[in-house]
Amino acid sequence: MQRKNVNRGYRKLTVWNDAIGYYAASCEVFCKFPFVLQRVASQQIASVDSIHRNIAEGYCRRSLSEYLHFLNIALASAGESVSGLHAFRAAKQITDADFERLDAIAFKLENGLKRLIESLQNKKLTGTWDDSFAVRETSTEYEIGGVSVDGQSRRVRSKSPTDQEPEK
Repeated sequence: MQRKNVNRGYRKLTVWNDAIGYYAASCEVFCKFPFVLQRVASQQIASVDSIHRNIAEGYCRRSLSEYLHFLNIALASAGESVSGLHAFRAAKQITDADFERLDAIAFKLENGLKRLIESLQNKKLTGTWDDSFAVRETSTEYEIGGVSVDGQSRRVRSKSPTDQEPEK
């Protein structure tokens, strides 16, 4: 079941999906690290994990200033993770192939974040940011078992032709 609402709209963002892909690829490489290096591997995974989380949190804040703030944190986390990649490569703790693969994913993600930030900064300057929670889908998409998310029943009793009130 695909659960969707305005608050989960970040899942449509290319940068969020790229960040999820970067996290998955990073886990493939860093989960194999020996025990003695688990702390630094864990830090690398955490810095990558922070990227998609900050994109989502900023999106969910609905305030343009806060959204931009969290996107900048995500961009900084991407920078932190790339710095880690260079250190791991220099220490020969990851292969050149793993470095190139992860660095390419991070590069695309960083550029996407920069473009998104620039676009949102332009919206801030022109005043074209919409921070409303206007739902464009039909309300039936938000019903679970005949009950809407606000708890109101959408079923209709049919005792008589004049008794068509929704059940409470």
